[in-house]
Amino acid sequence: MNATVAAILALAVGTYAFRLVGPVLHGRVTLPPRVQELLSAGAVVLLVALLATGALTEAGTFAGWARPAGVLVGAVLAWRRAPFAVVVLGAAGATAALRWAGVA
Repeated sequence: MNATVAAILALAVGTYAFRLVGPVLHGRVTLPPRVQELLSAGAVVLLVALLATGALTEAGTFAGWARPAGVLVGAVLAWRRAPFAVVVLGAAGATAALRWAGVA
């Protein structure tokens, strides 16, 4: 067995174990309210960091102004509770329009 296959199998087993822990420990482990708050805040921070890196960088450099503007349009539409298709099309349309106008 080569090293790549072994690594893939180890990651598959680890992923399955993480997915299995939730249902198995559901009623047995209770977390204090403060820990639950910290976990919720941590999840939000991770999502914002992912959004920022995806919206602002491309190949390790600044992606230009069109992409962050499109993300901002999508965020505003989502905040206003627009349907998902409208959010996606609005963000893509804003980015495309800015790039068509010459904004990098």
